[in-house]
Amino acid sequence: MYHTWMRYLTPSPVHHRLGLVCLGVGLQHGALPPVGPRTLDHHVAVLVSAGGGWYRTAEGHRTPVTAPALLWLTPGVPHHYGADPGTGWDEAFVDFTGPATATYTELGCIEPDRPVVPLSDAAPARAVVSRIARAARTGNPLLEVETAAAVHELLVALRRARADTGADPLLTALARDAFEPLTVAGHAARHGLTTAELRAAVRRAAGRSPKDYLLTVRLGRAKELLAGTDLSVAAIARRVGYDDPAYFSRLFTRRVGAAPVHFREQQGRPAPGDWNDRVPDSEHPPTVLPASR
Repeated sequence: MYHTWMRYLTPSPVHHRLGLVCLGVGLQHGALPPVGPRTLDHHVAVLVSAGGGWYRTAEGHRTPVTAPALLWLTPGVPHHYGADPGTGWDEAFVDFTGPATATYTELGCIEPDRPVVPLSDAAPARAVVSRIARAARTGNPLLEVETAAAVHELLVALRRARADTGADPLLTALARDAFEPLTVAGHAARHGLTTAELRAAVRRAAGRSPKDYLLTVRLGRAKELLAGTDLSVAAIARRVGYDDPAYFSRLFTRRVGAAPVHFREQQGRPAPGDWNDRVPDSEHPPTVLPASR
C-alpha cells in the first residue's frame, strides 16, 4: 500500500534563463513500486526521509538505501531503485534542469558519481520540497519563478545535509589562518596533511581549490576594510596577508573587476570616530535599536 502526489511543470524559455527550473515535484510514501531501469535527460533529487530500500547501477551493483538519504538521478545515467517492499519509505522528489546544473556539479552540490548520498538530517531539505509543492498549486502567477528559486535553495540544503561534513572544521581553520603568510603547503603541514590531501578535502567541502578558498576569504576581508574604514590600501594589503600593495591591487582588480580605490569610492561608508579603524564582527553584527518614543 502506498500514497503518492505529484505535479509536473513546463517552464517557458525565458524561465530557463533563471539558471535552474523545476520540472516536477512529488511526495510519496509506503511500499512504492520500483523505478526503472530507465535513463533520464534531466536531473532528479530523490530525498528519502524515512524507511529504506535499494539502488542498482547499470552494472548491476546493488547499494542499500537507509534514510535519511539522497538519490542523485543524473542525465544519461541508467538507474533502477525502489523501496523495501516490506517497510516502504517516505520519499520526496524534485525534477529540475538548466545551465546552472553544470556549475552546481563543479561546486560539489550535485554528485553524478555518487548516486546514493547518506544525509545527517533530511528535515531542512524536505521543508524546501514542501514549499515547492505548495508553490506548484494551480493558478499561482509566480509558479515557475518561485519553484526555480526554491530549486537553488534545495541544492544548498542537500549539500549542507550531507553526512560527510568532517571537512567543515578544516575550512573554519583555513579561514582563521587565511591572513598569515603561509603557502598552501604550509597550511597543509599545519593540519598534518599533504598538499594533495588538503586539496582533496577543500575541494570536497567547498567545491574549490585551497588557493581559491583562501583568496576569497582575503578579498572578502579586504572589501570590508575598504568599505568600512579609512585605512590606506597598503595597510589593508598587509592586514589581509600581502606585503606588496601593488601586487595586492593587481590581484584585487583582476578578481573583483575594480581597483581597490574604485571599490572604496563605490562602497565606502566609514563610520565616524573610533569605528574608523575596525569592522563589526560578522558573527555578532551591531543591532539597530528602535527609536524611543
